[in-house]
Amino acid sequence: MNRHAVILALASAALFGISTPAAKFLLGDIDPIVLAGILYCGAGIGIGILRRFTQTLPAGSTPQEAPLDAKDMPSLAGAIVAGGIAGPILLMAGLDRTEASTASLLLTLEGVATALLAWFAFHENFDRRVALGMICLVAGAAVLAWSGRPTLSSLFGPMLIVGACIAWGLDNNLTRKVSLADPLQIVEIKGLVAGSVSLALGLLLGGTLPKIWPAIMAGLVGFLGYGLSLALFVRSLRYLGTARTGAYFSTAPFLGTFASILGLGEPVTVQLVVAGSLMGLGVWLHLTERHEHEHVHEALEHSHSHVHDQHHRHVHTATDPAGERHTHRHRHEPLKHTHPHVPDMHHTHRH
Repeated sequence: MNRHAVILALASAALFGISTPAAKFLLGDIDPIVLAGILYCGAGIGIGILRRFTQTLPAGSTPQEAPLDAKDMPSLAGAIVAGGIAGPILLMAGLDRTEASTASLLLTLEGVATALLAWFAFHENFDRRVALGMICLVAGAAVLAWSGRPTLSSLFGPMLIVGACIAWGLDNNLTRKVSLADPLQIVEIKGLVAGSVSLALGLLLGGTLPKIWPAIMAGLVGFLGYGLSLALFVRSLRYLGTARTGAYFSTAPFLGTFASILGLGEPVTVQLVVAGSLMGLGVWLHLTERHEHEHVHEALEHSHSHVHDQHHRHVHTATDPAGERHTHRHRHEPLKHTHPHVPDMHHTHRH
């Protein structure tokens, strides 16, 4: 297990979890769909500025990342449509027809949708330990979201929310396919496109632009809770695979509530303790996973940031960058070996 990638996934969840109570303060001043657009625009603009700043730093001070290329665009476009446009629209429509307690519980299905699509549609490997860990994490999120006895007075609203969860699950799986490319470039494009569409939609449906200070605050929340969070999420996808990264991201509601306790003085409840215990068990099950067997790496040629480890033994040419870590196009020759691994971007073999 790549512990560094686990930390990235948990940090991503923490930033997103903290953004939820922060966004609640802004809903009184900003229309919900307009707010969604500003959050995504804030992510795209903020990450775009950060990306250009890192490009001005001296060579070698930050790891160079491979840019997106033409073959990445279909997956990225699908992720933007599914997660940046369809998901928020389905959620807003569903919330208008569904009780809050029911909606909160249904939103925990995003982690389930992400894992099920990863396992059965995109053929990512899993075992009973990983599945049990996922169940514990989702159960913890459900306990935390429970705010009464939910009723399904109408099936249409809840089905729209389930559709939003499926859209975000598809988004996560499609984003994983381009995760070897520059995470900042991915987030910049995703934020600017999805944010512009959501903002335009909100204005067309009768929303209005907020005053300057609420707009600036919303942009900052979007930069941290959506932009930086997504960039960390993409890097974690690269090393852990979709289902496992999504599982760690499922801790976002707990981390957001924990931040509310520290920052807003909210009480510690039995509900929070039970949810935290379930999520802690789920994270432990994933952290202690050991998956090892003989497997075959097929010949592969691509470009991404790497070091010369057991999976990167290629010979450099005179034009390739020196030192470690570096980025250039390289070829993986066929290889058969045995070692512990997770379904990262170099272990996509079938089982």
